[in-house]
Amino acid sequence: MAEQVEDAPKKLRLGGMALRNGLLVHGPTHWAAAARDSDGEIQVASAPKPELAPRLVARLPGLRGPVKLAEAMAVLPLARRRLPAARMPFEDWRVLAAVAATLGLSSALRRRGQATALREGVVQAIGVVPALVALTDRDLAAYHAVEHKNIAAYELGREDVAAVPKEHDRCGSNLVVPMMLLSVAGTVLLERLLPEPGPVARGLTGLGGASIAVELFAWSDRHHGDRLAEAFHAPGREIQRLVATKEPTPEQLEVGAAAMAEILRVEAA
Repeated sequence: MAEQVEDAPKKLRLGGMALRNGLLVHGPTHWAAAARDSDGEIQVASAPKPELAPRLVARLPGLRGPVKLAEAMAVLPLARRRLPAARMPFEDWRVLAAVAATLGLSSALRRRGQATALREGVVQAIGVVPALVALTDRDLAAYHAVEHKNIAAYELGREDVAAVPKEHDRCGSNLVVPMMLLSVAGTVLLERLLPEPGPVARGLTGLGGASIAVELFAWSDRHHGDRLAEAFHAPGREIQRLVATKEPTPEQLEVGAAAMAEILRVEAA
């Protein structure tokens, strides 16, 4: 008589964000973070995630992307307060200076006549400068790889985290090019329809572009191997390979393991 085989436990859908000295992981209901403090010790913290919208609303196509992004941003001050050792990606005067310069230059360009694809393309290219400045910190790029390696190893059931590729197809890098293209198209169309669009109209246009990009991202994630899905992921994979990730050290992988252990613990509680 054959023995009954129990179904393997369902894997959690995890996401994350690199810190300058650690890793923040998002689970379905909780977040967990680990960071190495100035004394070289690994500090860990976790808590329930804030729910900014009813679950049904948060799952609606077109709304789920902005809701998830807002919830991810809402976690940052919570993580900073519960884990004082953590250093956020933007905690660098160079990044803040790049943000200020980007906003000023983009605003100046947009005051120069009607929108064109060229002008908006330049504005979008300028918009990625703060992220590029942040990633000049090798530790941040390495912890970005720590995030990808740990989540992929968990999803694949692999124990050798270091051997897992540092690129991941659910990385937000895959949204960069689609969002830039949609923003260019949306802004040009908006300024053709409205001579002087206000901040609300511009904000809604940007939100619409982001929502479409997220839905394309979700579709491509469900259709691995499809030619269109592979084309969608191609720019993001190259961004990760060339700029956004670096191979981490064993010490950095140790911090990532601590964050993963904590998120699995609190999600199972």
